[in-house]
Amino acid sequence: MAGLADSGSNPDVDLLYDINGLAKDAPPWSDRVMEYVGEYGLLLGIVLLVVWCWWSVRRRGGEDAASTVAALVWTPLAAGIAVLVNVPIRGFVERPRPFLDHQGLEVLVQGKTDYSFVSDHATIVMALAVGLFVAHRKFGLVALVLALFGGFIRVYMGVHYPTDVVGGFALGTAVALLLSPPAMALLTPLVKAVERSPRLGWLVRAGGRADGEDTVIPEARSERASERDLAA
Repeated sequence: MAGLADSGSNPDVDLLYDINGLAKDAPPWSDRVMEYVGEYGLLLGIVLLVVWCWWSVRRRGGEDAASTVAALVWTPLAAGIAVLVNVPIRGFVERPRPFLDHQGLEVLVQGKTDYSFVSDHATIVMALAVGLFVAHRKFGLVALVLALFGGFIRVYMGVHYPTDVVGGFALGTAVALLLSPPAMALLTPLVKAVERSPRLGWLVRAGGRADGEDTVIPEARSERASERDLAA
């Protein structure tokens, strides 16, 4: 894989220079904004979308609340697993960062010394976006747009080749989708158990328990029964 970057006529390298060239023409303040957005902003934005989706689902309730919340729980887990899967991939490919092999790049973030393929940022944001899309289509579509923009910014910043980003997108998508069925099989019963819990049911639906029964502890019921007997 490292050999793909050795030739300046390689489309991967040409596209890197084309996208990164936009940073050279941009004003300094714009590069600072892109640096922050690329490093933290988009990832934070997608995480907030996941939280917003959970809040919306628990307020709405419904029969599918437990399965949707289970899918939302799987979303960050998928991102974490995808990053772990990427560790041996990076060690096997050992592709240097583009600015180490190519001159004239506008590098917005200094100090990147790890390998370039596959992009951790692209892997994480796409795994989160795909997981959110599985849970909720509307929120997921917004997250997918943010993830794609995030991949573009990684190349714009001069810290990744386009194929690093594409590889990250593929890895994040594969983990989020392929492992989703067994993950949901494990998580859905757990979330349904939480939904039935008098103390934790609010995590799944705002109304509390799914069966609609009032949450009354046995001692309170017995006290009410005694009061009715005395009144009689």
